[in-house]
Amino acid sequence: MRCPICHELDNRVIDSRLTKDNEVIRRRRECNKCERRFTTYERVEEVLPLLVKKDDRREVFDRMKIVTGLKKACEKRPVSAAAIEHAADRVERIVQESGEKELPSSVVGEAVMAELHKLDQVAYVRFASVYRSFQDVGEFMRELQDLVEAGKRSRRGRRSSD
Repeated sequence: MRCPICHELDNRVIDSRLTKDNEVIRRRRECNKCERRFTTYERVEEVLPLLVKKDDRREVFDRMKIVTGLKKACEKRPVSAAAIEHAADRVERIVQESGEKELPSSVVGEAVMAELHKLDQVAYVRFASVYRSFQDVGEFMRELQDLVEAGKRSRRGRRSSD
């Protein structure tokens, strides 16, 4: 592993531990040249399916595209970077667990929308407006109405269980 400060390859592991979800190993390292410390994360490389786009193009699944989309939707919203990372992890897990060699990109889009619906409703509407590419204001208003109705049902369910 190359030191991010001096770019030396010679370093040693000081500490290793699993993250909370037991999916990633966090390693604390020290460079033998500049003696600075840095952290690396190690995870199993999974073979992910190809995504089949609407125009039948095939594209390799790219987790960073998911993170970027989530960040754009959540921009200027009270959503932490950690929450975005966890949402991206859950989307990636859905893709991995499909077990398919090819997967329609719509599966990923719907999974992202489901995660945003749980995270932040404004971010959800932002993403939906681009992802669903509404043709007119009526379609957009119907989506908002569905969101409001789902919120009301959720609040009623919580009140009855209190």
